[in-house]
Amino acid sequence: MRLSRLFIAAAAAIALAAPASAKTLRWASQGDALTLDPHSQNEGPTSAMAQHIYDPLIQRDPTLKKVPNLALSWRAVDATTWEFKLRPGVTFSDGSPFTAADVVFSIERVKAPSSDFKTYLASVKEAKAVDPLTVHLVTDGPNPILPDQLTNIFIMSKAWSEKNNVVKPQSFKDKEETFAVRNAMGTGPFMVKQRDPDVKTVLVKNPNYWGKDQWKDYPDEVVYTPIKEPATRVAALISGQLDFVLDIPLQDIGRIKSTAGLKTLETAQIRSIFLGLDVGSPELKYSDVKGKNPFADKRVREAMYKAVDINAIRAKVMRNFAAPAGLITPDGVAGWTKALDARLPFDLAGAKKLMAEAGYPNGFKVTLDCPNDRYNNDEAICQAVVAMLAQIGVQIDLQARSKTLHFPKLQKKDSSFYLLGWGVPTLDSHYVFSFLYQTNDGKNGTWNFTGLSDKRLDELTVAMSREVDAAKREAMVAEAWKIAKDSVAYLPLHHQVIVWSMSDKVDMPIFATDSPNLRYAKMK
Repeated sequence: MRLSRLFIAAAAAIALAAPASAKTLRWASQGDALTLDPHSQNEGPTSAMAQHIYDPLIQRDPTLKKVPNLALSWRAVDATTWEFKLRPGVTFSDGSPFTAADVVFSIERVKAPSSDFKTYLASVKEAKAVDPLTVHLVTDGPNPILPDQLTNIFIMSKAWSEKNNVVKPQSFKDKEETFAVRNAMGTGPFMVKQRDPDVKTVLVKNPNYWGKDQWKDYPDEVVYTPIKEPATRVAALISGQLDFVLDIPLQDIGRIKSTAGLKTLETAQIRSIFLGLDVGSPELKYSDVKGKNPFADKRVREAMYKAVDINAIRAKVMRNFAAPAGLITPDGVAGWTKALDARLPFDLAGAKKLMAEAGYPNGFKVTLDCPNDRYNNDEAICQAVVAMLAQIGVQIDLQARSKTLHFPKLQKKDSSFYLLGWGVPTLDSHYVFSFLYQTNDGKNGTWNFTGLSDKRLDELTVAMSREVDAAKREAMVAEAWKIAKDSVAYLPLHHQVIVWSMSDKVDMPIFATDSPNLRYAKMK
């Protein structure tokens, strides 16, 4: 009865959003973009929405190969300077011209304290407009991966930002409300027609889009509707109320595949799911252990790792749409190796022995923070972990909440134990180290909520961003991963396998980033 009401409500919302037409794509997933400000939140669905309105200098095609976007070419002109030749004749959707000044403005905006993307460009000392169609980015040392780091950096209009008082990115964790949170104006294939956070977003074709002759068949209109309830998303797809569901519930994939008029695409995602532990605080904020931090003891962390039966989670929770992980980065990312990705074995007896040696034979209590609308079966994964860790005496108070509350809580360093997933848009391990392992100093390590601070790991993270000798760099990355694994600051769980479901009237390539790029979509 509850599901019926939800389905009716969702169907009504979709129907009201836009009447079905041959060129309207009705898209849903479990959660909404956190904001339309393209530099505020480095979160997958948020960037996925932004890339339809804004363009980066360089983008990735469906094979994840770097291809020109607003920059037609790029090259290193000396050891510390990259040159970007911009595409001529590009305008923003309001008809104003795109120039090098907009790139310089956007690079400086990304480096602002409130930006969640500043770690991408930590090496950039200066952005210079050489002429209206040439930009130089000067780095604090050689940076061979700067073009990869720019694939997720979106370019805003300097004039529009100044006019609307959004020259600095929104502070999401402080719940700041700015004009850029609900409004957007870029050079991308779509414009925002309507934005109601957590209800619906309507995008329409940008008539001034520079790529309209290259991508001729993408939808005229996109209606995005977040639908948290899994059964409701499935019912809406089967009934024809939706054309595309990004995150079909794993338990319903067989039913979708057998439904006439629907199809599925699947691929290993460039994303890993793991648990983070506060290893740095003198005392955990959310635990019954007082005066010390049980997570500071590596034996406790290893015990918890060994108590997680990842094969059971893979089979029963993930329906085999996951690969067990020993690293918090997957195959496809430079630096990943099969040997490094080997897990500690599931060993309940060994885990209990470690807990006793660490002085916790009867365990302790701790709170686990978990999103319930971000990753595949995220809350169910946490529930399984709760049951498994109870076997070694770790009693967990599970707090599952929407990602709109979960991520700000983490960013305020207000969690002792949490679940997180991490994709790698640069396809390079440096991205993982710079965000998740480097010491969190407000500029680097901005998603390192563990409190881990390792001098050698910090040195390697900086060095690998500057090393141009491939063999030397590979050795640095391998050493860094060994240190990172040995720290056990994170408990790796699995690498996701994603499944996209859609009407057979939609022709759209799947991206291993789980970020649909609708300029590649065609509708019959």
